[in-house]
Amino acid sequence: MYAIVEILGQQFKVEAGKKLFVHRMNEAERGSKVEFENVLLIDNDGKVAVGAPTVKGAKVVAEVVSHVRGEKILVFHKKRRKGHRKLNGHRQDFTELMINEIVA
Repeated sequence: MYAIVEILGQQFKVEAGKKLFVHRMNEAERGSKVEFENVLLIDNDGKVAVGAPTVKGAKVVAEVVSHVRGEKILVFHKKRRKGHRKLNGHRQDFTELMINEIVA
């Protein structure tokens, strides 16, 4: 059983028992339970329920495992024949979620 759920403006495919990295949820404490009710699709062993826009009564229950930082991404700018080079680095903050159950 899996579901497509919208979390913080992005859509994710979630399954019970799997871990998921989403953009940082500042209000969520470590170890707390979080419920997402914007479930767009549920597939229960071949029986697919598609929402218009969401599936009524469906929700995804997850637990906040930790707040982590992603790998460093290097951004390099160069203008040819000008001698201009600029190197910039960025690390994104993520929240690690453990999907506990999908309620249809």
